[in-house]
Amino acid sequence: MTVVAIQPSYGNPAARRHWKDTLDQEVHFAGPSHTDTLTPDQRTALLEVHPTGKARFWGATKAQDKKMQRLRAGDVVLFTGGNHVRGVGEVGVTFRSAAFADTMWSQDPKHGSWHNVYSLARFQPTQIPYTEIWDLPSFNPNDNFMGLRILQGAQAEEVLEGLGIETAAAALELTALESAVAAALDAGTQIIATENLHTQETTYQRDARPVLVRRAEALLVREYTTSISRPDVLIQRLQTPAGITDLHVTGPDGTEIVEAKRSADHRFVREALAQLLDYAPHSPEPADRLTGLFPSRPADREVALLHRYGIDCVFRTTPGDFERSAAPTDARDHMRKAWSE
Repeated sequence: MTVVAIQPSYGNPAARRHWKDTLDQEVHFAGPSHTDTLTPDQRTALLEVHPTGKARFWGATKAQDKKMQRLRAGDVVLFTGGNHVRGVGEVGVTFRSAAFADTMWSQDPKHGSWHNVYSLARFQPTQIPYTEIWDLPSFNPNDNFMGLRILQGAQAEEVLEGLGIETAAAALELTALESAVAAALDAGTQIIATENLHTQETTYQRDARPVLVRRAEALLVREYTTSISRPDVLIQRLQTPAGITDLHVTGPDGTEIVEAKRSADHRFVREALAQLLDYAPHSPEPADRLTGLFPSRPADREVALLHRYGIDCVFRTTPGDFERSAAPTDARDHMRKAWSE
């Protein structure tokens, strides 16, 4: 299971220098100033993941030795500073080498070398405000994420889902599953169960895409939240057995569950429909409305699809303004029984 590390990385001059030197740009680790400090095994591992001989790197001192032992290839790192997640990376190779670390970063006056080194197979600069993490069910407002934090299990999954982060390992697993199913169908054999499919190793050089962080949906939710905020309305996100809701709104008009999508195309409308119907039975109080939120108006047939299941369609018209196409009352009343079961 993927681990998520929250790594403070921009809060002081030394960290900002590290960022400039090894995150803003790649390090030519195969060059003469670095390669001689690597063991043959370290050099081989790095070249397997980064065949160009260049990569982005980060490190931690001996104070984080125990925590860093939990970080593996494919894990996700949120690089934080200035009340934002400033970058999202996916770990490539991890190793311990003071000699290599010292070629990139000056030693910390108190804790010495940044010898817990890891490369980044993928890296994407971001500007995600802490408030988006605070809105997740397991976090508290005004948590400034001081010090390296390692998240595992349900909390790590919550962050990945809540911030819309897709890892290369997850993409490869889906590709492997699709290939296995296709092969079984073609051969007329039994289809392998998903839980029995394991990706034994991940070859990152085959997937050079940046880490996918779905910012469009988060920005749409933020703008819509601003448009409906008022003192008598409680707006939050809920962790349910079916996943994390984009919005759970409670006010004078009742309870509403909102699912946002980055496109109004057919497949995204269908995704919103399925997720809303999955979330609804888990609402603490029976939902009065289910709503799909889109950046533009879906086609008439897509709106009709939502309405058929009693689901409202809200779409952005101009910056800060949204229009609601409400489902027919009889369809909503009919479906509400299924929502609450």
